[in-house]
Amino acid sequence: MALDPVHIGTGQTRIGKVDNTIVRETGTNIPKIPGTSLMGASRSYASLVYGKPAAAGQHKKLKTEQMQDCPIVYTFGTYNNGNNDAVAGQQGKISISDAQILFFPVYSMAGPVWVSTFEILDSAGFQVNGLINSEDNVLHTSLNWSKETLNLGWLHLKAKNGLAVEPQREIANKKEWESIKQRIVIVSIKLFSQIVNSNLEVRTSVAIDPETGAAENGALFTYEAIPRATLLWSDVVQDDYTSKFPKTKKQFTAKGENSGDELPSEWNSPLDVVKSGFEVMEFLGVGGMTTRGFGRVNCIADWRL
Repeated sequence: MALDPVHIGTGQTRIGKVDNTIVRETGTNIPKIPGTSLMGASRSYASLVYGKPAAAGQHKKLKTEQMQDCPIVYTFGTYNNGNNDAVAGQQGKISISDAQILFFPVYSMAGPVWVSTFEILDSAGFQVNGLINSEDNVLHTSLNWSKETLNLGWLHLKAKNGLAVEPQREIANKKEWESIKQRIVIVSIKLFSQIVNSNLEVRTSVAIDPETGAAENGALFTYEAIPRATLLWSDVVQDDYTSKFPKTKKQFTAKGENSGDELPSEWNSPLDVVKSGFEVMEFLGVGGMTTRGFGRVNCIADWRL
């Protein structure tokens, strides 16, 4: 769940309503959080938790002996510098898919609702009951809404009650799910992209002239973000075919691996390392604009092997 707006920029500027756009799926034009962003942030934060920030990124400055028995290197792999060192070309044991929008928050006359589609929920392992059809001009809601129509932002459509969504067991008892399960709206897949892109958060900023302390002339720009309270889903897969993970209870110090203070929780597998990185994302965020209040995300699903 996005605790703040999330901005994963494309690195490009375009002429239009928004100068700095965010990453989208090519086929659907729906925003997402790339798996590479999640992987990079997780590795960086896990390295900080472990007390070995040099293990983040490509870690070119690490010596071969500093990579052996390192849980960070074992989990995420190593940079291949072209030599024949087996350690320096090690593949990671974790893969993280792109985080796709699962439930998207939109304002309506009935208050905030979370919008999704049958296809998206089915792909994520949710069960949908009470879905009559997939007409483009009909909403299916779990709201106690007595009127025949409901708006989603600027869009006004017919509405039918009686929808029931059964979640995956990993989030079934979570407070975040309890807060939205009676406010879900399902729309046609044809409308979903339009609804999402029409209700993204768009902010305007301006560069400040350091000499005058006022706005710099011609430095006004806009940027968009996935809004707060959006729920996204992603697969985190452990593929530890060697089963030689160095179990770790303590942080790294100058004395070597597993020699410092106690970790918040013991690392018994690569998945534990990734989980520790995701836990820090709740405070330090992912993507750009984190110093402007963007990027914090909270993993609400239970981790399991």
